[in-house]
Amino acid sequence: MTLSLYNTLTRRKDEFKPIDDKNIRMYVCGPTVYDRPHLGNARSVVVYDVLYRLLRHIYGEDHVTYVRNITDVDDKINAAAKANGEPISALTGRVEGWFREDMAALGCLLPTKEPHATAHIAQMIEIIEKLIVNQHAYVSQGHVLFRVSSYDRYGALSGRKLDELVAGARVEVESYKEHPGDFVLWKPADESDDPSSVFQSPWGPGRPGWHIECSAMSSTYLGDHFDIHGGGADLMFPHHENEIAQSCCAQPKSKFANYWIHNGFLTVNGEKMSKSLGNFTTVSDKLNQGVQGEVIRLALLSTRYSEPLDWNEKLVHDAKTTLDKWYRGIDKPDTSNQKYDLSDFLNALDDDMNLPKAFSLMHTADAGALKQMGTILGLLQQAPEQWFKGEGDDSAIVIQIDARIAAKKAKNWAEADKIRKALSEQGIVLEDKPDGTTDWRRA
Repeated sequence: MTLSLYNTLTRRKDEFKPIDDKNIRMYVCGPTVYDRPHLGNARSVVVYDVLYRLLRHIYGEDHVTYVRNITDVDDKINAAAKANGEPISALTGRVEGWFREDMAALGCLLPTKEPHATAHIAQMIEIIEKLIVNQHAYVSQGHVLFRVSSYDRYGALSGRKLDELVAGARVEVESYKEHPGDFVLWKPADESDDPSSVFQSPWGPGRPGWHIECSAMSSTYLGDHFDIHGGGADLMFPHHENEIAQSCCAQPKSKFANYWIHNGFLTVNGEKMSKSLGNFTTVSDKLNQGVQGEVIRLALLSTRYSEPLDWNEKLVHDAKTTLDKWYRGIDKPDTSNQKYDLSDFLNALDDDMNLPKAFSLMHTADAGALKQMGTILGLLQQAPEQWFKGEGDDSAIVIQIDARIAAKKAKNWAEADKIRKALSEQGIVLEDKPDGTTDWRRA
């Protein structure tokens, strides 16, 4: 079996050939911690969690290093903290906690490393200094900017020429820029800035630009040349394009990342889900509505990862129905301890993570194979009894079921039917067994 991944940089599915098969290295752009993650943010995390799990399955758990950053210095963070009237550290600490809780509820593993931008200012300054020395960056009116015209491969990732990229993006055209496409590596502090968001540098107090943060953190933990860089399709330009330019210019012998993987947007009625459009739903919104985290996870994985996915209630309903079926499938005694043939399933995943095909194979798998498939995908991680009963105090339900059993023994069919109806209205499904006992689950 050979893993292939669609590489945005080459515009084709490429066979995955690691730099070092004893240390597969992957970097994925993480959250900017100013607000609770929405489902669009979660799709990216879940997609790369599956890739992380797949790489661990192929190469071994101890041979994959997965780095996902925390952006905790940003204009959006400053604005949100100011609007809330709270210290920046209080906001970022709280939102990071929410992010961890929500992603854990979706069954996502923690990455190997989760560095914070604010802890890597020195590394950012070091890269910027190299760029200035190499004539790839310049200082202007307190700003340090990357000179895009100095890198002849600028635009290779997004596949368009520089002038087209600038015309198609919201680029600030400021007097201190040599070219409209030049982007900020370091920005000067403003008088209104919270002191905790201001850092010292050779160019005066200020804070880093967004793009330089990921270059610094990826190189710190993965080296100047690593295997996989992932993120949402919206990050391809300008963020990832700029990362490549500044990283390769700071380290001329480096290729930065060999494989660039991008997941598709989550949409609502065809429009990208985003906070700016106000059409977003947070992960916690759905969890608080009683939707199980695993249902959300499966829903987010229900199409090819690189394609757009439209979020709707049917998607959630179908995911719940599918998981109910699979949990019934694994709710069978299996004492064989045998390894099942997963070759077709793994071949589907090795083909650029073809999840729809993998899921179709799960529908026809036996209990043992289904459990193993679920483990690879981060699904079916609960005991079936827990899945169907859910969490909470079940004593009241058990009392009603016992009362119904007693009514049936007394041949009081009307009372037994009344109790069944009352339980049904609570979302409890009863399953009578031939021996007279009754099992139950939540609908």
